[in-house]
Amino acid sequence: YRRTINRMRINKNNKKIKIKDELANKMSLFFAYPTPMMRCISETGLRFLQTSASRRDNVTNSLALLANVCQEMVANRKFTSAPTNLLCLRAMTGSIILVDHISNEGAFHKRTPINVKGCIMVLKSYSDNLDRLDGLLNALRFTSIHLNDPETPKWIKTLLN
Repeated sequence: YRRTINRMRINKNNKKIKIKDELANKMSLFFAYPTPMMRCISETGLRFLQTSASRRDNVTNSLALLANVCQEMVANRKFTSAPTNLLCLRAMTGSIILVDHISNEGAFHKRTPINVKGCIMVLKSYSDNLDRLDGLLNALRFTSIHLNDPETPKWIKTLLN
């Protein structure tokens, strides 16, 4: 909605705008998706994966493998470059969230192929750019679908809180 208002201002259609910017900003907090790109990727992925259960398993396992490999590389200090490590941590976090959105059980169940504990511990212990890592931990906390499910082990919830 805010983008539409801005386009109307650029096209000089100000007479039709009845809502002020401040109110539009407050409205967007309730109506907008917090991570529109992740929403688009997960919805597109779900449409693609609805055709075959084996395809869903293959994609879920591939994303889990990506998360685990990224976690291992950062934990074992494979790279000395901070930007490379941050890229691995972002890829790991995005993979976990995508698995959580795509898989029926989510990423946080007992039999998950992801080393969730290792991933969270790496995010918490990585010392460079702590402000950026809080965003990754918050992404796990707040954009996950299955984190608050009753089947999620309590130790995972405790690690993220």
